[in-house]
Formats: sequence, C-alpha cells, structure tokens
Amino acid sequence: MEAWLGHFVQDLLAALALPQVGLVAVFVIAFISATLLPMGSEPAVFLVVKADPAMFWPAVLVATLGNTLGGITSWWVGYGAERAYEGATHHTPKHPRALAWLERFGPKACLLSWLPVVGDPLCAVAGWLRLPFWPCVAYMALGKFLRFIFYTAALLWLIPESWFQ
Repeated sequence: MEAWLGHFVQDLLAALALPQVGLVAVFVIAFISATLLPMGSEPAVFLVVKADPAMFWPAVLVATLGNTLGGITSWWVGYGAERAYEGATHHTPKHPRALAWLERFGPKACLLSWLPVVGDPLCAVAGWLRLPFWPCVAYMALGKFLRFIFYTAALLWLIPESWFQ
C-alpha cells in the first residue's frame, strides 16, 4: 500500500510540474482550497515554480485568480445561507462581538481571507453580513496575491535544493 501511495504521489508531483498541466492544476487546487474545504494550494504553486522558475508570476497570478474565485463562491454561499436562514426564522447573533468587528471593518476585513483556518469562513461571513461585494472581492484578491508571493518566495528560499535530487 505504501509503495502504491508513494508512486501515486510521485506521479501527481510529476504531473503538477508539467507546464501544460501545472497552471490548470494550480487554478483548480487554488479554487477548491478557497472554499470551505480544508486544503492548501501553496504546495501546488511551489511545485510548478520549482519545476520552472520562469513560471513564478504566471503561477502566482493563476493561483490568485483561482483562490479569489473560491473566496467569491464562499461569499455567495454565505449570502445565500443568510437569506435562507433569515426567511426561515428570526435570530439573534451568537457571536455579536465577532460580527460587530466584521461590520466595523467592512470589506477591509476580507484582506485577511488568506489566513489559514479563519480566512475561508471570513469570506462566507462577509456574504452573510451582506458586505459590499466588489470591495470584498478587491480585498480578497489583494490579500491572496500577497500571500502567494510571500509563501512561494519563502519556500523557494527555505527549502534546500538537495530535497529535489
């Protein structure tokens, strides 16, 4: 079983390193990881860039686009969930301080959508609170773009070349 898994991982990494497959894989993984599914997209971006350093900016931009579209999907899920919940019952917020914080910062809070664990739900809560859509998208995109630049550059700098030989 371990040998099969090892071969599967090697084949997956080899496929991600191919330029014709790499950017599509980065987009799909970045999109899925920005929804409420627990997944990280940084390894896919890193592997594409590690395979071809000239792909740094294309990979970062494609990952940012996919991740932002995933955040937009979460925003719409939150918006739809709030409308359905509001129509079904009258409610009082369970965490009024957290909601007040988000309402106070408004769309700027979506700049933190890149954070692990809280970033994806943050996009959904922004939709739930009906924060303005386009400013939320702009802040999501900026935060995610800066994250991909930072993480990819840091991984390239920190991981020794000997790990890939």
